[in-house]
Amino acid sequence: MSGPVANNIFRASGVVAAAAGGLNWNSTIFTALTTFTVTVQNVSGNKYFIDGVQQQTLNLLEGFTYKFDQSDSSNSSHPLRFSTTSGGSHGGGSEYTTGVTTSGTPGSSGAYTQIVVASGAPVLYYYCTAHSGMGGTANTTAETVEANRGYWIDTTSTTCTITLPSSPSKGDQIILVDYARTWGTNKITLDSNGLNYQGSPDTFTLEYSTSGEVLNIVYSDATKGWIPQDDDEVADAPDPPPTQRAILGYGRNTSNAKVNTSNLINSSGVVGNDVTGVGTARRSLGAVSYGGDKAIFGYGLTDSRVSMTNLVNNSGVVGSDVSGVGTARSGLGTTTYGTTGQAMFAYGENASSQTLNTRNLVNSSGVVASDASGAGSARQALAGNAYGVGLGIFAYGTSNTNVSNLVSNTGVVSADVTGVGTGRQSPGASGYGTGLAIFAFGEAAGSDFTNVSNKVSFTGVVASDTSGVGTGRNNVAAASYGGDKGIFSGGETASAKVGMTNLVSNTGVVASDVAAVATAREAAAASGYSYSA
Repeated sequence: MSGPVANNIFRASGVVAAAAGGLNWNSTIFTALTTFTVTVQNVSGNKYFIDGVQQQTLNLLEGFTYKFDQSDSSNSSHPLRFSTTSGGSHGGGSEYTTGVTTSGTPGSSGAYTQIVVASGAPVLYYYCTAHSGMGGTANTTAETVEANRGYWIDTTSTTCTITLPSSPSKGDQIILVDYARTWGTNKITLDSNGLNYQGSPDTFTLEYSTSGEVLNIVYSDATKGWIPQDDDEVADAPDPPPTQRAILGYGRNTSNAKVNTSNLINSSGVVGNDVTGVGTARRSLGAVSYGGDKAIFGYGLTDSRVSMTNLVNNSGVVGSDVSGVGTARSGLGTTTYGTTGQAMFAYGENASSQTLNTRNLVNSSGVVASDASGAGSARQALAGNAYGVGLGIFAYGTSNTNVSNLVSNTGVVSADVTGVGTGRQSPGASGYGTGLAIFAFGEAAGSDFTNVSNKVSFTGVVASDTSGVGTGRNNVAAASYGGDKGIFSGGETASAKVGMTNLVSNTGVVASDVAAVATAREAAAASGYSYSA
């Protein structure tokens, strides 16, 4: 099929009713990417074992992706490939390459052969290019869903194609559900199998790419074919538990030395004593929660700009340096997004002192992705935080701007939103209440070290300035704690680096200064972590 068809969105609640009406649910979760572990054993000659089974006969679905992991050392000198003949290239046949990619050297970490099974693919055979008689059969079939059934479709790792029945009857119904809430990242494609879909012939690609989508389709007749009865995002997306504790780390002290010291903050907002540092000392970095109850420090400035990260477990222990991904930079902002523990580093200043709007997504396991195209005004010295359910916001930054940029639940950054409040750089941002955020402090034009704050509503609207409380300063760190409160820490005034903190209530009220416990420093970073108080 070729050519896109726009999805018609019907906002209704019939999916639940339909499911309750006796529709049967498939017991198998359709997984778009299946990984097989490949090992080699000598059984009257070397043989491939697939998931521990010698020369296992496989059933591969058209439109789905299968990775054959050859990291195990036994795979050394045994590259796995595909052919349409049982002997592969050893019996006069040739290698089958449609949809096939390879990576690395068999027997080494990360090595694999991967295939996206093409529509109409023949029976395949997997074989070793260096030695005959090692492989087995890989049958290929179209995954045709059955009428009057429901299916969970898991696209956590990649896209997939779902083929609809070829001979449905009027009134036949199928429900497809975004099992992992990842269709927004990895879409599903519907193959209507020669029939019409919403009155259009089967010459179109029907792509559904809304995270959390529930697709309920009913067959009408040959004229209109399959018609969506509901095509809607699940409204009651799960809201993960809020973090209870926070961690403050890194920065530059009163001697202008970069440090890697950290301080844990308990669920009451009490800052703990300095903890011996881990990782490269640096300032002007970012910190953000990931995976729901863990944190990550990333990027920053040593004597030069860097991109390494440091993971923090849900006990507040900082890990050693992880090799950097993406453009080395400082002065960037962070936010969480989505509902499954994703996060983002964005904007900043690179080694050439150029401001950027680049972003790097962080998955729920703390793995940082390569650079992705940005949106909005390139700048550094900004702040960011989550708001609403699964959404984020970046605001303020150089050159004393007050524009903001909203982040969708799939990690897409919007164009600039007209600014509100005092334009400034190097503020902090924290969550408070339920789905609310607050920006506070920073340096305005004329080196005005301000203490004003600006609240962010559940819908991402930035409010006008609230009169300041506490010592005006820039380069503050901020994080949520206690489930519904926030804390601003440290920074630099016109004359000194400081270590005081200011607590934020669950109604967004910023409290007066609390005497410093942590080492006075500026340009540190902070993040929430831990579901446990």
